[in-house]
Amino acid sequence: MKLVRKDIEKDNAGQVTLVPEEPEDMWHTYNLVQVGDSLRASTIRKVQTESSTGSVGSNRVRTTLTLCVETIDFDSQACQLRVKGTNIQENEYVKMGAYHTIELEPNRQFTLAKKQWDSVVLERIEQACDPAWSADVAAVVMQEGLAHICLVTPSMTLTRAKVEVNIPRKRKGNCSQHDRALERFYEQVVQAIQRHINFDIVKCILVASPGFVREQFCDYMFQQAVKTDNKLLLENRSKFLQVHASSGHKYSLKEALCDPTVASRLSDTKAAGEVKALDDFYKMLQHEPDRAFYGLKQVEKANEAMAIDTLLISDELFRHQDVATRSRYVRLVDSVKENAGSVRIFSSLHVSGEQLGQLTGVAAILRFPVPELSDQEDDSSSEED
Repeated sequence: MKLVRKDIEKDNAGQVTLVPEEPEDMWHTYNLVQVGDSLRASTIRKVQTESSTGSVGSNRVRTTLTLCVETIDFDSQACQLRVKGTNIQENEYVKMGAYHTIELEPNRQFTLAKKQWDSVVLERIEQACDPAWSADVAAVVMQEGLAHICLVTPSMTLTRAKVEVNIPRKRKGNCSQHDRALERFYEQVVQAIQRHINFDIVKCILVASPGFVREQFCDYMFQQAVKTDNKLLLENRSKFLQVHASSGHKYSLKEALCDPTVASRLSDTKAAGEVKALDDFYKMLQHEPDRAFYGLKQVEKANEAMAIDTLLISDELFRHQDVATRSRYVRLVDSVKENAGSVRIFSSLHVSGEQLGQLTGVAAILRFPVPELSDQEDDSSSEED
């Protein structure tokens, strides 16, 4: 993301002009734009024209519109963002108050104006414009007959390909059908890796599976690469890292990212940090439940006691339509930072963010036990009974 201009007043009202440069920047933009904002961007409008003879025709013209945002639609697979709203600035083609949908595109700038720029949104702009936050991890999560090829960016886990091949069982004295199907499966996975992974950007490719599937696959891949003189795979051999996962499904990626060898290799990426924070929370919940809270009310009470060491919160909560609710989450984040706590904002498109969403989207690891809050919760539940 490129920041062209930033004009924000002391009362936090103002506007920023940005240029999305990569597909992931559209996800950042989705998290910046909120209902009630003003969005100015170039767009295509179908315009009716009447000739001197009275015949009516239509043609498409490119024009710049300023909309008051009403609905926002994001396609995570295509990384496309459509913003619908009413025109609020005079235009020769579009009447004031007329509805229009702008499709924001990479490499085309837009200007976003807000009455109130909060700290969470401003921090996201900083992160989006920092090249160090770019995508650099890929993963192949597999089991016999099933594989997912994923890109792990700082903000989301994108499934780029799914390979499924029916593998017949081995039979006594005849394994040829099983072996041929397995070879066909491996070959399709290799093709998907070459098609969907950009080796110039990605610095590490995780190959995760149960049992010996990953070793057998990597042996096959590099044997074939030597036979066919596939320089792309041979030159990037050192980037492949084999780790354990319980299955070939996407959710098993979390286990792979938790692996200590992976964590050390990816120590500077946001994805690994999120996974570690969630893993620490689950461990604390199991061993010291008085130091692991989730749910907004409980976490807010822990914050009032200045007990929060690490706040885990989903970015989905900051897209809440109700301004007062959204502001409540922002105040919580600001307060935890003021009390010297750390804040981890999880992407709802990440496997770790999906799991945090199942815990209401907000959780906290505490500096010290706060048993009285747990007691209050027990008392209230017994009163309800």
